Amino acid sequence: MAGRGPTRQELIRRRRSGGFIGREGEVSAFRDALKQPPDEAAQFLFHVRGPAGVGKSTLVRQLETIARDGQAVTAYVDESVADIVETMEVISAQFAQQGAALKGFDKLLATYRQRRHEADAGMGVAVTGGDLPAGEVPPPSPSTVIASQLGLAGLGMIPGVGAFTGAVDPHQVAAGADRMKALISTRLRNHGDVELVLSPLDALTPVFLEELSEVARRRPWIVLFFDTYERTGRLLDTWLRDVLVSDRYGGLPSNVLVTLAGQSRLTAACWQDWMDLVTDWPLEAFTETEARQLLTGKGVTDERVVEVILQLSKCLPVLVSILAETQPGSVEEIGDPSGTAVERFLKWETDPARRAAALACAFPQELDEDVYRAAVEEDATELFGWLRSMPFVTDRSGHCRYHELVRGTMLRLQRRQSPARWEQLHTRLADAFGQRRARLEEAAAPSRGWWADETWRAHRLQETYHRLCADPRTALPAALSELLDAYCHGVTSLRRWIQTLARSGRDADSEAVAQWGEDLQAAMDGPGGSGAVFTLLVSRAGLDAVGRALAFACRGLDHRSAERYPQALADYSRATELDPQLVRAYFGRGRTHALTGSHDEAIADFERAIELDPGHFRSVVSRGASYRLTGRYEEALAAFGHAIELAPDYDWAFTNRGVVHRMQGRFEEALADFDRAVELREDPWALVNRGVTFNAMERFEEALPDFARALAASPDYGWAFINRGVTYWELGRHGEAIAQLDRGVELSPDHVWGILQRGRMHECLDRLVEAHDDFSRVIELKPDSIVALCGRGRVRHLMGLYAAAVEDFSRVMELRRPDEWTLTARGMAYRLMGRYEEALADLTRAVAVGPSSAHAHYETAVVLQALGRPECDHHLSRAVELLAPEGAGITSDPAANTGNLVLAHVLSLRWEEAGSLVSAFLGGDPQPGRAQELILALRSLIVIIPSAEPRILALCRTVEERFAGHQ
Repeated sequence: MAGRGPTRQELIRRRRSGGFIGREGEVSAFRDALKQPPDEAAQFLFHVRGPAGVGKSTLVRQLETIARDGQAVTAYVDESVADIVETMEVISAQFAQQGAALKGFDKLLATYRQRRHEADAGMGVAVTGGDLPAGEVPPPSPSTVIASQLGLAGLGMIPGVGAFTGAVDPHQVAAGADRMKALISTRLRNHGDVELVLSPLDALTPVFLEELSEVARRRPWIVLFFDTYERTGRLLDTWLRDVLVSDRYGGLPSNVLVTLAGQSRLTAACWQDWMDLVTDWPLEAFTETEARQLLTGKGVTDERVVEVILQLSKCLPVLVSILAETQPGSVEEIGDPSGTAVERFLKWETDPARRAAALACAFPQELDEDVYRAAVEEDATELFGWLRSMPFVTDRSGHCRYHELVRGTMLRLQRRQSPARWEQLHTRLADAFGQRRARLEEAAAPSRGWWADETWRAHRLQETYHRLCADPRTALPAALSELLDAYCHGVTSLRRWIQTLARSGRDADSEAVAQWGEDLQAAMDGPGGSGAVFTLLVSRAGLDAVGRALAFACRGLDHRSAERYPQALADYSRATELDPQLVRAYFGRGRTHALTGSHDEAIADFERAIELDPGHFRSVVSRGASYRLTGRYEEALAAFGHAIELAPDYDWAFTNRGVVHRMQGRFEEALADFDRAVELREDPWALVNRGVTFNAMERFEEALPDFARALAASPDYGWAFINRGVTYWELGRHGEAIAQLDRGVELSPDHVWGILQRGRMHECLDRLVEAHDDFSRVIELKPDSIVALCGRGRVRHLMGLYAAAVEDFSRVMELRRPDEWTLTARGMAYRLMGRYEEALADLTRAVAVGPSSAHAHYETAVVLQALGRPECDHHLSRAVELLAPEGAGITSDPAANTGNLVLAHVLSLRWEEAGSLVSAFLGGDPQPGRAQELILALRSLIVIIPSAEPRILALCRTVEERFAGHQ
């Protein structure tokens, strides 16, 4: 089978290469670089620089042709890229066209886009403490900035700057990084996916370089060209430098050459330490000899004609080429030698259709054949091929662009000559792009709306550009409003729209539009980022009430992303005042209320959003989350059911509904929901929730496979380790349980529930210091945690720190109405401190609050015994009665029940019964902590009944011998 023939673009490149004039030194040096052994390459980074029109792009095209003729794989990048991920994508696509696909990179890039979408979808409603069991308050919610700004180059994409630049105040970044990761993790349980979304450059670039290395092993050279670097350098500089000279992302193959081409020098801040590696090629205008050589090659030999061309062009290569293209044969064809070179080219072009086509096609920013036909008159519709061959037209994969110098001149010429024609043609092109957009809209909209469609966005952007050029005053308000829609898609889109606004202002010579563009670009590039853009929009005339409302809503999102909640609420409220129908303002305010724990207000806002738009999915799901957090479980079930009706395949809604079912004790319904969620997507969060439900049903062995599957998918998923630890504990595998909790807390160091569980386990194993540390850590994280305060107070009691225990129990009673357990615990601490009257006061209240509490009656009897009061016998008898097999004081802890009976019989001096009960206690295989608690309680009675000390110590020895050497 014959090999693939050359493409039309390749033939055009070769033809132009054959007529290439000048730059012999640069071309020769480049050829020499391709001849050198890669491991000895002294020159691998070239910088072509010089003013517009000097021939930088022409030289780059010539060098690319030379590289391809030498069997190199090449890629060309220019200002059309908006960030570094796009840069790698463009390079990969061009490599694929040359039979050198970067398949691994392409696959990971597709995964990145999918996971980014999932993160966008999930974080819009990730306000719940979904990983916490019922009754636990969720941790502070992290910033939700990624939900709307994952397109921002700053998520590792603005080189040299931390994450979220241009979206969040830089001072917020470090403090919010862990919270950001936690938020994304609520949707993406796989650690690798979380890192991919959070730090796409750190994840994508190493794979990109690995794939590049694979290509480099098969091809002699890889050559990368970065044109218009004066515009892309601020985005690419640091990343490109790190790729070329550091090991940050991995190694770069030695047979890679890089050429940068731009108007200015490389920035010293980035490149100053590496300038010795850069081969600097400053370009000047052609010498007269080179210009004459080019003209001769074009057949222009009449000396008078040559002199005029040299005068008009100032020997700038692009202008010499343009003027030579018409090939005037005599001085009579020159006419008036005044005017610019471009105007002269147009006068010398004798074919009126060609001349008109060249002028008309300067209007679009980029051309394909369809745009060409929309721009030109009917008699020029077949001249696209001719236009593509012009020296001022760059052709890349069927998309053509004019040289900026030429395009700017033609636009100025036409704007001055015929304002009516200017407006007419721009309007025609705007309508053409609008029609292309409308044709797309005839199909079903993407799930994320049309703004998520790249082709649709491109048509919309060009339509906006042409409407601004046609009638700047009329089109400006709509264009400014469009910035807000662009922002809602992502910061990268916002940047594109701002750049287009600035360009249209320059091209149309509209001072108002140009000033807006400059001011918006300055705001976007400043420390305030997108927030500063919205401040500018709401503070300056230009938007109507609806547009200003949207601007306030967008700034509210920016404030919410940076956790500036009061400012966010103020902006959202202002938005609803300006536009009471703005759904996103109610949703945004609801989300902010939810993040600050004001769930009733959040629910009201979500309901208003749903009233305005019954299909507003994020409001439906977020309302369900707030219902769940406020214990309104039936309403939460209805909300999640509604969400499932709107999106039957949305696994997150099934998982949330399953959590609510579990909280209500409807375990079978919960399992059914988790089964469906896992069927839709093997999400580790759903798997762990199903495992937790199995635990609640005491089906521990069935829980373990779910935790294992979750950890196989997400090896660093702390909540999975924590719950597997709980399961191991229930199965009696205590050492494994602690190890799992240790790993879970290591991965999620602020996970309150996990630290609590480990503290309880340490307490049960009589590891009191470790238990104390865990409960104290929880109190640091959550100072009003009653569970942790009770736990620490109990441990302090066991450690003999009675005054400190009293402090903890007193704090608990400040936080809630005193109950019999807390009163009994503090009363016992007072008793052990010898403060019997205070002890009796607490214990009397405990018995009044909990008359069926055997422990309260027992402790009361002990204090009364110490005080020598006869009521002791009544309380002691009542304690024994309540602890009888069918007694009302029986608890779910058999060891505690038996231990309390031991104590009651010792206080009654019934030694035979006490001994039998000790045997029964040990026969129940109690935890070491429970045994130590009994020993301490027995020893505390020696003060109360000193004569019984030998018998009490004998009972203590019986227990101690059983647990001698335990750890």
